[in-house]
Parts: sequence; structure tokens; C-alpha cells
Amino acid sequence: MIEVAFALPNKQIIIPVLVHKDCTVQKAIQMSGIQEKFTEIDLSKNDVGIFGKLTTLDAKLRERDRVEIYRPLIADPKEIRRQRAAEGKDMKKGS
Repeated sequence: MIEVAFALPNKQIIIPVLVHKDCTVQKAIQMSGIQEKFTEIDLSKNDVGIFGKLTTLDAKLRERDRVEIYRPLIADPKEIRRQRAAEGKDMKKGS
């Protein structure tokens, strides 16, 4: 048994799936039916992982793994930090 997980800002779903030995990430996602529930999932664009670590669609799963399908980032975290740092410097100068 493994789990396939996907989350939107207002909704999360975790689907348990009984898989055979040597099942791949892609096959588990297909078996879960999650792509029918969330049409925005596009495996050619969405990254996938196992317990928070990026992996490939052809990675083999082990018992009790959790496959996670990640949404694309809205903004680059590094760029956001740079902007916040620049705003903080401007605020200090004007004090």
C-alpha cells in the first residue's frame, strides 16, 4: 500500500493505492485516478516526489511510500527574498 498526494491552497487529497512490487511513480499515479479528480495535473509539467524528495516518474516505489505531486511555484523564493531585503534597506535609509 502506498499513498498518492496532491494539494491546492484550499484542498488536499491523499489516495491510498494497493500496488504490485516494482510499481513506478507514474503507474501509481495512474492507478490512483487522481488526474481525473484534478485536471490541472500534467505529469509533463508537475514535479513529483516521494516524502518531499524530488524523484522521477520511473522511480520504483516501496511499501508505505507517499507519492507527492507538486504544483508549479507562483514566484521564485530567491527572488522574493531579494525583494524583501531591498525593501528593508530602503526603509532603513528613510528612517
